[in-house]
Amino acid sequence: MTEQEFLESYKDCEFVSFEKLEKFMKESLIGAGVPEGDAEIISDVLIESDKRGIDSHGIGRLKPIYIDRIDLGIMNPKTEIEIIKDEKATAVLDGHNGMGHVVSKKAMEMAIEKAKEYGVGMTVVRNSNHYGIAGYYVTMATKEGMIGVTGTNARPSIAPTFGVENMLGTNPLTFGIPTNDPYPFVLDCATSVSQRGKIEVYGRAGKELPPGWVIDENGNTRTDTEQVLIDLTKGKAALTPLGGLGEMTAGYKGFGYATVVEILSAALQDGAFMKALNGKDENGKAIPYPLGHFFIAINPEFFMGKDLFKAISTTILKELRESKKAPGQDRIYTAGEKEYEAYNYRMKYGCPVPKSLQNVIDELSDRYSLTDSWPWR
Repeated sequence: MTEQEFLESYKDCEFVSFEKLEKFMKESLIGAGVPEGDAEIISDVLIESDKRGIDSHGIGRLKPIYIDRIDLGIMNPKTEIEIIKDEKATAVLDGHNGMGHVVSKKAMEMAIEKAKEYGVGMTVVRNSNHYGIAGYYVTMATKEGMIGVTGTNARPSIAPTFGVENMLGTNPLTFGIPTNDPYPFVLDCATSVSQRGKIEVYGRAGKELPPGWVIDENGNTRTDTEQVLIDLTKGKAALTPLGGLGEMTAGYKGFGYATVVEILSAALQDGAFMKALNGKDENGKAIPYPLGHFFIAINPEFFMGKDLFKAISTTILKELRESKKAPGQDRIYTAGEKEYEAYNYRMKYGCPVPKSLQNVIDELSDRYSLTDSWPWR
């Protein structure tokens, strides 16, 4: 994306500095009862998403995912982390229905420290909540010269191949690899064709969904964004797995990877899974989403050395980017490159805030008596 294309794509937005948005999110979370130190962690994870151009998981998630759930009493604003088991290279943590970002940062820090000593560290978490962009945690590892891996289950959204019932979460399987480029290789994506956050972005923009992202109870594709967001929570719609419907375009592969993440996010830590994560009891009353996560740090120094690893990974990525392009295409991107470009543009202009999020900022500012001025007020 060129700089002009970037500006054109956000022509209906107001640009706000990241420092201001991060401060706003921190103060809003404190107003909701989150301790200051935890609010700093959460706002740092959220603003990192906006900096990377991942609009589905940044400030747009502040109210509907976190503050609203605190208001409903189904998410604890104060996170009590309990270490259930702590072995040489592994650990099991319980987040006790606190803020997912807080327990997840602790879990990845532990995995990194174990990898420094043993070459590999793996930690798992149960009874957590939505933890923001998975890429945040793997880049904690890449900053230490390590490979990072994480995954999380989520409320049921994906239908199995040849099924129509939403059974699995969007379950990202995320990798971060250190390189000698100005940015690491970060593959952070759902195991569905799309994910709920991106559908919410379409909803805020008033756009219909592309065919093939969502199916109804009869297996027919759905494009009516607003109703899809409602029906996903009612089990009347489901996301298609990565690869799409059936086996012709290999939807079974996305289904398989989503299942792997579900198992690793529940079975190692004795956690909840699938329908136990739908956020409703048998009477339809809102209840917690006791999510599970896993975090892996791999230290290349315990293999053939960090410098050699980074040199080879950089060469692989460079040769991929420089390979022959398809007609009409002038670039090949490797994972993390587009986010790096978005970061550079956004550091120059600020974060684009659409009208729908401006209204949310106004609402929370009034609620918590926050005094910052905004360009639209």
